[in-house]
Amino acid sequence: MTESNQTSGRCYEDFEVGMIMRHPLGRTVTSTDNIWLSLLTVNSNPIHFDAHYAAQTEFKRPLVDSTFTLALVTGLSVGDVSRYGVNLGWDEVRMPAPVFEGDTIYAQSQVL
Repeated sequence: MTESNQTSGRCYEDFEVGMIMRHPLGRTVTSTDNIWLSLLTVNSNPIHFDAHYAAQTEFKRPLVDSTFTLALVTGLSVGDVSRYGVNLGWDEVRMPAPVFEGDTIYAQSQVL
């Protein structure tokens, strides 16, 4: 298995099964990110934008909309995976832990 932290252009032929790419950029999630995506996607669950409501849940604070998390991770991979014509595929997506405003997300991709 090879690892790479390079952000240089890759062609399809450059990818090897088992290859792991740790994407170098991270992104801190803001309250605005969470609220805008919730509104944009008509996600009316108050756990994403109502601090009083969220404080009464097991999480005690607003949860980041999981579709934002998925979109962010996809975006973080573009420089290594899809900038030069290779399309990212998703299989068996799991969200193992909640994401909160102020969390910084990093991503990695593995060639299957």
